[in-house]
Amino acid sequence: MSSLPALDNLFKIYQLAYFEKLGELPRYYPRGEGSTCIEGEYEPSNYHESDEEVSVCWKPVTRPEPGSFSNIETALELEFGPDIDAFFGEYFSAPLLFNCEWGQGELLQVWNQTDFEYLQQNIIGHLMMKKKLKQAPTWFIGVLGDGDNMLTVDISDGSVWIEIPGEAPSEKLADSLNEFISQLTPRVAPPELHIEESMPELDHPGIWNRIKLMWRNLRGK
Repeated sequence: MSSLPALDNLFKIYQLAYFEKLGELPRYYPRGEGSTCIEGEYEPSNYHESDEEVSVCWKPVTRPEPGSFSNIETALELEFGPDIDAFFGEYFSAPLLFNCEWGQGELLQVWNQTDFEYLQQNIIGHLMMKKKLKQAPTWFIGVLGDGDNMLTVDISDGSVWIEIPGEAPSEKLADSLNEFISQLTPRVAPPELHIEESMPELDHPGIWNRIKLMWRNLRGK
């Protein structure tokens, strides 16, 4: 069990919820991205654009070697605390759909090692922009609603907040990441095929473009 028991539990009830309602594991559009999460046959090397609507069943897999953000902590002279390694480094998984008292959302997860490395780059970009804006550092864990509201963790105390890209966190949701996750319930739904959209010019494109690139990559480009 990781240092985030609520996340371990969410993974367990997530699969059960899909079996009970749909009779199968959750599905995801990998679009040529392989993962040990995939159940059944899937060959990424044979992927073509015509296969973009091919979904796979998946289940979370414990990583043989946990991922770490110590390299970013050293480079940026920050201390994240253990939650970031437990949240992003313990499993390979597709994003998790959820319901909670604040609405619907998705928790960001890492599909494979390439996604983990890409995620690290995006967290660096997010932190650099926070520094440029003279705002307290945070790291992101997902989105609420239509995606304009990020879910972030305050590095100073581990609390979870709603944050709009380019702005300081606006609403505190929980004192800790484990407390926040414990309030979530699985949202059972068919997989969504996300279409790439053009990115408008924004006041803070550094954060938003990076977040959208990250999200598009992990959710199926």
